[in-house]
Amino acid sequence: MKNVTIKEAAQLLLSHDNILILMHKSPDGDAIGSAYGLCGALRDLGKKAQPVCSDPIPEKFSYITDRLPYQEFEPEYIVSVDLADTQLFGEKLEPYKDRVGLCIDHHGSNTRFAEYGIIEASASSCAQVIVPIIKETGAEIRGVIADALFTGITTDTGCFKFSSVSSETHRIAACLIDCGAQSAMINRLMFDTKTRQQLALEKQSLESLRYFENGTVAMITVTAAMMKETGAQECDLDGIASLPRQIEGVKIGITVKEKEPGHFRMSVRTTDEVDASAICALLGGGGHHAAAGCSFTGTKEEAEAKILEAALKIYSESGT
Repeated sequence: MKNVTIKEAAQLLLSHDNILILMHKSPDGDAIGSAYGLCGALRDLGKKAQPVCSDPIPEKFSYITDRLPYQEFEPEYIVSVDLADTQLFGEKLEPYKDRVGLCIDHHGSNTRFAEYGIIEASASSCAQVIVPIIKETGAEIRGVIADALFTGITTDTGCFKFSSVSSETHRIAACLIDCGAQSAMINRLMFDTKTRQQLALEKQSLESLRYFENGTVAMITVTAAMMKETGAQECDLDGIASLPRQIEGVKIGITVKEKEPGHFRMSVRTTDEVDASAICALLGGGGHHAAAGCSFTGTKEEAEAKILEAALKIYSESGT
């Protein structure tokens, strides 16, 4: 991958048409906001552009997706956003693994799979990286573009609570609000609104709560049986990964989620003293200092034991 500047990234976008924008599987607010924000800007520039994902977009993001109807075309250029590794493409996007022309990302663990890339590991979100690129193209940030990009930033910063938030993050968010982003509505929908299924799932998952290392490490487990019993959907898992870390005295919060029998996704949230990405890297995953994830195939007990072993190893090495 050749690293490019904001100006060069903008020029790559301006020099192509029929642009497909890839998101990672199990898309979160940053992936969706980044993809649709960029899509809206490219369409305003007269280009055809379409975000695509291997998994369905959760209904709660319809305030973005419904305003940018699907476009059908033969892709000429492939862009990925918030995508650190081709392993995160999912089955639907597999054909594009070797065709990505430009990767825009903020993960330090990015595997540099694209021809060109702008990777800003210090940025709070991929959306934060995309805002100056859109400005450089000459597109106006307004309407759905502003809403999408604000969504990306606020969801990936926990409503501006994480240590990745900088003064620049606030300046960019303020700029998006000035451009019309509906910040109050978006934050209420993303952080203060839960389905009954989500509440039921949180209740059951908290019943699995266990503490380790004198209460500094906490783990909860969400099984496929819990999902079925509560009627919860994938989107109802949003926020659950943060629950164990919110407990007083906990430095490492672990959430083990059974995606399907024998397949688990582990999410780790940490305080500043412990590197979550280092924990997940021991199991082939990655992410950020305070938030990371990895996958595991085996039994529930094996998954719990593996992620706990990795967490305790990094915790002991942190000296806290």
